[in-house]
Amino acid sequence: MNIIINQFISTKEEDTEKVAIDFVQYLKNGDVVILNGPLGCGKTFFVKKIAKYYKIPNSSSPTFTLVNEYIGERKIYHFDFYRINSINELYDIGFVDYLSDKEAISFIEWGELFPEILPKEKYEVSFEFNNDDTRKITIIRYE
Repeated sequence: MNIIINQFISTKEEDTEKVAIDFVQYLKNGDVVILNGPLGCGKTFFVKKIAKYYKIPNSSSPTFTLVNEYIGERKIYHFDFYRINSINELYDIGFVDYLSDKEAISFIEWGELFPEILPKEKYEVSFEFNNDDTRKITIIRYE
């Protein structure tokens, strides 16, 4: 079952930041959040704002490292599947073990590239560009 939590139109970075901060009310340890959307749509920005909320000041894109681990008021794993070529690479970095950590929240950018390895229960945050330079952000909970 999936539940649409909300849809938002973001006209500027401050709108996207507000959506991210409002979203933390739903998060608990062990949650997995998939972020989908085209390059430059705000996926990393969204995670950075949540990390900052949890007192993690120096989060960054894991594009070249595949995963970053942050510890603040919460532990966060931040994955980026963009440069992954096969599901075996995810097994090699211990992806399943990361998701088994019930003390952390996992954020996965480009999760749509390897849906078969993702848990059934998750949040999905989708970003879409609109024709008027705004972004539509949709948050769905899968149970």
